[in-house]
Amino acid sequence: MIPPVGSIAPSTLTETTGLQPTRQMPASETGEAFSAMLGEAAASTVAKLNHAEGVSLKALQGEADTREVVDAVMSAEQALQASIAVRDKLVTAYLDISRMAI
Repeated sequence: MIPPVGSIAPSTLTETTGLQPTRQMPASETGEAFSAMLGEAAASTVAKLNHAEGVSLKALQGEADTREVVDAVMSAEQALQASIAVRDKLVTAYLDISRMAI
């Protein structure tokens, strides 16, 4: 018979699988890390959009190659689409939570 999960000690898991037990983070620390990650992602997206705009302006002045413009614009578009997808997921999660019965 298989022993219950509660009877398995963390040291047993480490010895048999080689996996180290993860440290549980306090809720406030987890929220701050998530907030920081979202802020960094937004800043990265804005930087890519600004870079693409700058390269496009240089191309209009004849100072940038077409390939550089296409690469910058495609990178900016991909970052923007990822940001929009994250926003949509956050809004959906918020709406699901707001519909929950108390």
